[in-house]
Amino acid sequence: MKKRTAAITAVGAYVPEFVLTNKILETMVDTNDEWITSRTGIKERRILKDPDKGTSFLAIKAAEDLIEKANIDPTEIDLVIMATATPDLPVAATGVYVATQIGAVNAFAYDLQAACSSFLYGMSTAAAYIESGRYKKVLVIGADKMSSIIDYTDRTTCIIFGDGAGAALFEPNEEGLGLQDEILKSDGQGREFLKISAGGSILPATAQTVADKQHFVHQDGKTVFKFAVSNMADVSAKIMERNNLTNEDVDWLVPHQANRRIIDATSNRMGLEESKVLMNIQRYGNTTSATLPLLLSDFEKQLKKGDNLIFASFGGGFTWGSVYLKWAYNS
Repeated sequence: MKKRTAAITAVGAYVPEFVLTNKILETMVDTNDEWITSRTGIKERRILKDPDKGTSFLAIKAAEDLIEKANIDPTEIDLVIMATATPDLPVAATGVYVATQIGAVNAFAYDLQAACSSFLYGMSTAAAYIESGRYKKVLVIGADKMSSIIDYTDRTTCIIFGDGAGAALFEPNEEGLGLQDEILKSDGQGREFLKISAGGSILPATAQTVADKQHFVHQDGKTVFKFAVSNMADVSAKIMERNNLTNEDVDWLVPHQANRRIIDATSNRMGLEESKVLMNIQRYGNTTSATLPLLLSDFEKQLKKGDNLIFASFGGGFTWGSVYLKWAYNS
C-alpha cells in the first residue's frame, strides 16, 4: 500500500482594494519612502477600510476564490482550519462562521493562532488529519485584518503590516507529492518582545487600557529581527540537510513576508538564487497569517508538479518553523 501524504490541490486569495502607500504614510507619521523601502522592502500594503467588516470577510473572499477556481463543491469539505491572529470576536471562533458562510456545512471548523506562523502550523495540522485517513478535504485559510490592531501613530509597526487572506485545499496523495517533512519550533520567552498587552485574561479591557493604547501591537523590533533572522534561516537550512536537498534541488523558497532582509538572510543561508525566492512583500507588507497562501496564489502559475518548495516562517510568541512540500499540480 502506497504511503498517503497531504498535497495542496487548489489555492485562492483576496486582498482589499485600498492601497496604503509609503507616500501616504509619510503624511501620517515621521517616515519616508526611502527609509521604509531600504529597511523592510515594503512599498505598499492593502487595508480593509470598512469598519463593519472583519477578518472573516477576507477569509470568506479567499475561500470563495479557491472554490470557484477549482470548481469544488463546498459541502465536500471535511474541515476548515482558520489561521489568524485577529479573529472577529474573542470567543466565537471565526473559522466556524467562515465555514458556514462558504457553504462548508458538513465541515467542522476552528481557529489556530500562532501569530505569523499560524498558516505554517495549519499546514502541519491539515497534513496530520489527512495522513490519518479520517478526512479527505481540509481547507486551511490564513487571514488577518492587521489594521484593526495597529497604532497608526507608531511608525515602528504601522509601516510593516497590511490586511489580506489566502487559502489552500489539502487532499490525500499517493504519488509521493505533498508535505514531506516539517520542523516546527516555539519559545515562550519571546512573548515579551512582540505582543498586545491588554484584552486578554491577564489584563482585561478597561477605559484605561484603551486610553494607554495597550490594545495595539507592540514589538521590540531589534530583538524580533535578530531572532527571526537566525531561527528562520536555521530551520530552513536544517530541513534541506535532513532531506538531502542541495540548493539545486530546491525549486522555490516560500518565506514569511515580514522583512526583505530576513528573507534575504534565509535564502542566502540556503544558497538560493534570488530567482527561486517567492516575494510579494513590496505590494502587501506583512499580512501575518496570510503571507504564505498569498504567495502561493500570486505565483501559482509558475509552480510545476513535482517542484520542491521550502516554506519558512517566524512569528510572535516566539513561533517558527519550516515545511518541505512537493507541489502536486500544474496550474
